[in-house]
Amino acid sequence: MMDRAPKSSVRTGLLIAGIAAAAYPLLLRRWCLTWGATAEEAESALPGDELLPDPGLVATRAVAIDAPPGAVWPWLVQMGSGRGGAYTYDWIENLFSLDMHSANEILPQFQNLKTGDVLPLGTTGPRMRAEIMEPEQALVFRSEDGNWVWAFVLRSDGETTRLISRNRIAAPDAGPLGRLVNLLIMEPGSLIMERKMLLGMKERAERLARTG
Repeated sequence: MMDRAPKSSVRTGLLIAGIAAAAYPLLLRRWCLTWGATAEEAESALPGDELLPDPGLVATRAVAIDAPPGAVWPWLVQMGSGRGGAYTYDWIENLFSLDMHSANEILPQFQNLKTGDVLPLGTTGPRMRAEIMEPEQALVFRSEDGNWVWAFVLRSDGETTRLISRNRIAAPDAGPLGRLVNLLIMEPGSLIMERKMLLGMKERAERLARTG
């Protein structure tokens, strides 16, 4: 009897995992890859799309911010390892030695980002080059190997600002196992981190707009 319970638990766990793996691509994947974005935002062309025209994955996520673009932009340009961080779960980022420490204030020393500047992601992560800078409108990074483009776009209606984040990723060398890991682990994991990041910038920008 003692041996049956653990075996039953293992079978139940495997069954649940199998159901989740089958359900995610059919029922949850689009929501995961377009969290917070409208249908128009998810489907429209954004600055930086041309830098990686044939990606294997596109994720477009967004948040509405009760602040003008000028209160959002400073938080974007100071992002990065050893800079303003990523406004997400620092402890998870730093498990991968990314040296992320999310700032709660504007850091003047990191406000002079220019097109062509290269920012490392920790000591082992990819190096990201600022490819497009349109102040208070668009900031686009591309990895040096060309397989990752990350765009931030600001759209304002005069009262609120939509912060749209789009990741375009190619994994030309990924095998079947790698693609499965990306699908079932990396994609949901990226939503957890990016949702926290977008909400973190929303909170900071709205506070900045209130206090000046």
